[in-house]
Amino acid sequence: MRVITLPDGSKKQYQDKVLVRDIVKDISEGLYRDSLGAVLNGRVLGMEDEVDEDGNFKVVKFQDPEGKEIFWHTSSHVMAHAIKNLYPNVKFAIGPATKEGFYYDIDLEERLTTEDLEKIEKEAIKLARENLDVKRMEISREEALDKFRKEEEIYKVELIEDLGEDAQISLYETGAFVDLCKGPHLESTKKIKAIKLLSIAGAYWRGSEKNKMLQRIYGISFEKQKQLDEYLELREEAEKRDHRKLGRELDLFSFHEEGPGFPFFHPKGMILRNHLLSWWRGVLDENGYGEISTPMILSEALWHQSGHWDHYQENMYFTKIDDGDYAVKPMNCPGSILVYDSKPHSYRDFPMRLSEFGLVHRHELSGALHGLFRVRAFTQDDAHIYCLKDQIKDEVFKLIDLAAYLYNTFGFKYRLELSTRPENYMGDIEVWNLAEESLKKALEEKGIPYDINEGDGAFYGPKIDFQLEDAIKRTWQCGTIQLDFQLPENFDLTYVNEKGEKERPVMLHRTMLGSVERFLGILTEHFAGKFPLWISPVQVKVVPVSDKFADYAQEVSDKLKESGYRVEEDKRAEKLGKKIRDAQLEKVPYVVVVGEKEVNDKTISVRQRDGVDLGSKNLDEFIQELDKEVKEKSI
Repeated sequence: MRVITLPDGSKKQYQDKVLVRDIVKDISEGLYRDSLGAVLNGRVLGMEDEVDEDGNFKVVKFQDPEGKEIFWHTSSHVMAHAIKNLYPNVKFAIGPATKEGFYYDIDLEERLTTEDLEKIEKEAIKLARENLDVKRMEISREEALDKFRKEEEIYKVELIEDLGEDAQISLYETGAFVDLCKGPHLESTKKIKAIKLLSIAGAYWRGSEKNKMLQRIYGISFEKQKQLDEYLELREEAEKRDHRKLGRELDLFSFHEEGPGFPFFHPKGMILRNHLLSWWRGVLDENGYGEISTPMILSEALWHQSGHWDHYQENMYFTKIDDGDYAVKPMNCPGSILVYDSKPHSYRDFPMRLSEFGLVHRHELSGALHGLFRVRAFTQDDAHIYCLKDQIKDEVFKLIDLAAYLYNTFGFKYRLELSTRPENYMGDIEVWNLAEESLKKALEEKGIPYDINEGDGAFYGPKIDFQLEDAIKRTWQCGTIQLDFQLPENFDLTYVNEKGEKERPVMLHRTMLGSVERFLGILTEHFAGKFPLWISPVQVKVVPVSDKFADYAQEVSDKLKESGYRVEEDKRAEKLGKKIRDAQLEKVPYVVVVGEKEVNDKTISVRQRDGVDLGSKNLDEFIQELDKEVKEKSI
């Protein structure tokens, strides 16, 4: 007997194995027409998959992440089918769905162009409209090897050879195209109404620079053409907001071949960065944090003890000092632990909140580097909270509230994810279960909806991740709260309890900005470079109509600076219109124009950066308005 529990708590029973499709039809024929698959006990299934265990069952549509995964995975097969039709000698590597669509890595002698993408796209749409059935087949490892060796699909052969001798291999047939794949997929291609191939990039096979460079084709697809049109509009807007482009135009930061993956901040970028961090340090001080600073290079032995050597070594940089082996820190936690362990502690010391704006280095593949979003050196606004087990819930509550304050300040919507034990976890399963249950209970008692992100926890503990939604509805993973019983064990951390006995503290890792660099990149795109007044590198641009009003412009500028504002004067011998337009292109929040009328009336003429003319104002009145806007951190 199979017992299936639906999201509303109702149950359905089946005598034997049952297809997902039949369960969904049993719920509602209308639901079946609109849905793409289901999730059973956290596992994504297609309509053709069998349900052979009891569990929690959720039907998914295109708007669900799991629904998109099914839809886009099938679309990658349709694209591969189209490529095979047009380029019969192609060799296929992998073609997964991603959070942003899908891609396929291919080995093809011919270098594809934008015009080639258009041909492939046209063929893919044609195939999708043929309503091709997507059929799953299972064969043995030897049968699969025989098939793909005959077809000279060398990458598929390598993937199969990595599987165990008794592995069952699944293939998916989409029309005449058969691909190695574990699924899940749509039942047919008829729901794929719109396809757009977006770009081509290079990608090393299996992500290793030692392997051959393949061509990666990115695409996206939708159930309706209207959805694709809306997506392309947002994509165009995203290109305008690209922080790499705005960083150059606004003179904030730059990237250079002499330091790949290592960003360079310019004076205006440092103003932005420093005001953000100065404010955040004040917030942390008010919330009971003590700030520490730990070295960038520490003994290699420390990273063996922490577990990073076994679980994170490939992302680290190493060096020698006086014939000793050292590592450049990829994370701040071991340094914080050494600070904690530098003196004895009592239960009365807890909770102990130690923050650190620590510069870390992580080796990223060159192909993965992307502006401030993916770098090799970045500053984390880390904190490590040492507490008692019965303090976990209250500390997690405080951290969730702190994150809400940060993200609301910048106008971000956000949702929470609970990321659970990964495959390469460290420690005992019982300890992991306790940690996961502790975070679940905290979220449920707080009454906050959350999604489960199976297997995406840190190697030392589960975590709560904050997924931000920006002004154009893109999602960014920023803050994280990680519950860790492992590192206190690895480092034999103790405190003296009420009975005078030694016990282990619990450790919470948390970051809210995440990487400071990445957060600044997100802010740049979220605001399209039009930063709120309080962190804008230049807050006011004073523009005299001509040179004869330069003295009054200087007087206005000096008074604004005395009031604490960052001001520039435009004394160029240019026409007024050009100076105002240039200030707007620089995205300065306010442009103050002074001419004969303003000199005579002892006033100023004020414009916002979007071109709105606020008219004539008294300077003191304007400063009061600025003060109010800064104090309230208006967006």
